[in-house]
Amino acid sequence: MTDSDKNTLAIQALGFDPQKNRGIALLEAIATHGSINSAAQKLRMSYKAAWEQVEKLNNLADSPLLKRSVGGRGGGGTELTTAGFQLIRHYRRIEREYRRFLQFINEDMENAAAMSRILRRMEMKVSARNVWIGQVKNISDGAVNAVVEILLRGGDLIVAVVTRESVESLALVEGAEVMALVKSSSVVLAQELRPDQVSARNVLCGQVSRLVTGPVTHEVTIDLPGGNTVTATVTKESAIRLGLETGSKTCALIKASGVLLAVN
Repeated sequence: MTDSDKNTLAIQALGFDPQKNRGIALLEAIATHGSINSAAQKLRMSYKAAWEQVEKLNNLADSPLLKRSVGGRGGGGTELTTAGFQLIRHYRRIEREYRRFLQFINEDMENAAAMSRILRRMEMKVSARNVWIGQVKNISDGAVNAVVEILLRGGDLIVAVVTRESVESLALVEGAEVMALVKSSSVVLAQELRPDQVSARNVLCGQVSRLVTGPVTHEVTIDLPGGNTVTATVTKESAIRLGLETGSKTCALIKASGVLLAVN
């Protein structure tokens, strides 16, 4: 671990809230008044609390932050070492940047919140190939299950059937943001069909934009009218029989029971 790393740890231990941790203020007071006792009195801390704080910082820093001198005020004093002064400078510089960042967040709260939501979605690790973000359009309650309609970006619609318990645990209400997840193996492909002639609640039609071929299965990605995509995994034989190729019109069929829901 480098000196910089250890100073960073010390700074993290200090924190930026003066009401929670006054370590830097204590070091600055020692530099000004020449002793831990005088610094503690200035900050209205007990001598014991001041020493404990100094020991904590010394243990975290790579080099001692203080040095004792003989013959100072009151028979002896305490001075900051070069490492002590460096820690103060580093802390104050990081504190200024931190406060500048907070000011930016406060001035542009809406965009910052939106970015935070996007980053949280990106950090999620799921096995489902299809993950869409949308808003709950409607919830139809049943005795055991509920039908949840989700409006995706651009107007695409996904329907999911989940338990009423899931609706409650996910706090699903109309207008709530939700993620819909579907495994590519749960997507069935078809061509030249009418949505009212199939039992699947989700019939998403578009154009094949990507076709990854394999010796046994093919991965097919379809661009939907609203700007979303849906990916399916089908056998090589099925892909050949359907005549799938880039640009061909194809529909993805997904059972409502095959749609999983998640919230941040």
